[in-house]
Amino acid sequence: MLEVQQLACLKGDRLLFRDLAFRLQAGGLLRVAGPNGVGKTSLLRLVTGLAMPEAGEVRWRGHSIRREREAFHGELLYLGHAAALHDLLTPLENLRFACAAAGDDVDAQRCVDALVRIGLGNQLDLPARVLSQGQRRRVGLARLFLSANRPLWVLDEPFTALDVHAVADLAATLSDHCEAGGMVMLTTHQDAPFRHPPAVLDVGVFAC
Repeated sequence: MLEVQQLACLKGDRLLFRDLAFRLQAGGLLRVAGPNGVGKTSLLRLVTGLAMPEAGEVRWRGHSIRREREAFHGELLYLGHAAALHDLLTPLENLRFACAAAGDDVDAQRCVDALVRIGLGNQLDLPARVLSQGQRRRVGLARLFLSANRPLWVLDEPFTALDVHAVADLAATLSDHCEAGGMVMLTTHQDAPFRHPPAVLDVGVFAC
């Protein structure tokens, strides 16, 4: 369903990688690997349409994401490495805003339930500026519990700053999504207890 064809990535005046290709089918879990600086995050941005490749194409359901951008983004959930929060808003307000901005009609109680599940039940009414790095990260990750209708999840270092319990719960959530026919593409430097080992794409193989 997701197909990457002969992708090349230029960053500044440096070609990070070229001729990168893979397919991700329904139910697939793909870990993007490689040394720091090889272009893992850049690849995620190309796959999600947030950046344009120097060469090659990304296709979703057989169509170029350049031509079907709106339809593609309606089926995609992308969570970058940085927590995109407004410091003056509470976790609940930030989560509701993120869902609304993405066009997802999610009521307040479902957002509360998602934040409680991710371990923020005691921080619902605090401004985001007082949250720890791990707590800020969890606000964004709570969207995973509200996005089962989006088949493709692309996540940049989702396990960063999470404790052992949160890592296990997140790994189970990603496994559940794949077993329900969804797809997950992620970068991570941590070993996570997925129910089935992910396929691995080593970007370093395509480095220039």
